Amino acid sequence: MTRDLPASPTRTSPMATEQLRSLMIAAGIASFRALARQAQVSDWTIRQLRSDRLPAMRLETLQKIAAALNLSLAELLSHFGAIADSRSADNEAAPAAALATLQTEYQRLQTQLEQQAVQLQAQFQTTALTTLESWLLQWPTVTHAVENNPDLPASRLVPLVNPVQTLLEQWAVEAIAPVGAIVPFDPQLHQLMNGHANPGELVKIRYTGFRHQGKLLHRAQVSPIQT
Repeated sequence: MTRDLPASPTRTSPMATEQLRSLMIAAGIASFRALARQAQVSDWTIRQLRSDRLPAMRLETLQKIAAALNLSLAELLSHFGAIADSRSADNEAAPAAALATLQTEYQRLQTQLEQQAVQLQAQFQTTALTTLESWLLQWPTVTHAVENNPDLPASRLVPLVNPVQTLLEQWAVEAIAPVGAIVPFDPQLHQLMNGHANPGELVKIRYTGFRHQGKLLHRAQVSPIQT
């Protein structure tokens, strides 16, 4: 009866191992096992890299290792590409070609991400312009009318700004306080236009400030209440 022999371990490359070790030292990683844990890959995967089999490894796996080493994928490929360049001409052709394939794939992914960013920006602009459609169509006519009739009541213009207010609400932009409100002075939220006020003293909102998704966007401008 014969027993299955364990698979022979992958032979590591001294040059690749030393290269990886230097990158680990720079990243503050103490051991190959620690690198595997931080990159969330197997010990065998790290051994593949130490065996200079980077061209045969999956791009997703290399990205995890690069991130664990505080490197970009391009930088990781560059470090191990230098090893391929140091081989003799007879042995380097196939690995170099595979490395070039990985670099090409990386560039393809980068281009894809850039295209997606452009598409998302275009979608965002289209959504915003759809919300502002009525304002875009009417505002030029309104400004023309005001220029020719300075006595036009401002109350007739306020409803035309409603689409802008709707867009701000969709973006979770909220006013800190309405203009004219009397509030306790808070230096984190309010900016004095003149005079002096201590925290907690009453001030009047002159220009409203805004928060965006709970984060301060602009402080409200206030003036102290004269007593």
